[in-house]
Amino acid sequence: MLRKIAAVIAGIIVTAVVLGIVQWLGRQAYPPPMGADLNDTESLKNYVETAPFMALFFVILSYAAGAFCGGFTATKIARDSSRAPAFIIGALFALISIYMMLTLPTPFWFWVLGLASWGLVMAGRSLARSTTSLQKN
Repeated sequence: MLRKIAAVIAGIIVTAVVLGIVQWLGRQAYPPPMGADLNDTESLKNYVETAPFMALFFVILSYAAGAFCGGFTATKIARDSSRAPAFIIGALFALISIYMMLTLPTPFWFWVLGLASWGLVMAGRSLARSTTSLQKN
């Protein structure tokens, strides 16, 4: 049980770090306008409304990469075939994503890809299971 809790915590940390790195890369490739304060909700809303497609797509890429890495990490640490650690990570970050999409003016395609990308936690889980002999549980 403690191993599964540790797996979820580690998966959450890995997911958040990967999300942050990919989103940082996106901001380097597609910087916000000069003077935009992305910590200010109104400024962020204005940026999202006018952001180029690829700037928003980097956010989707961050979701996908974070989900995959989080599911992989949680499964490796849990060392069993349980779906719970990966599912918890996917559900938590999907809820956070929904909150952000409700808060910001995101286009329909962003909703579809944003929510679908969190299913990649199970792809990460599958890869972890295929590269390790895990206990049945």
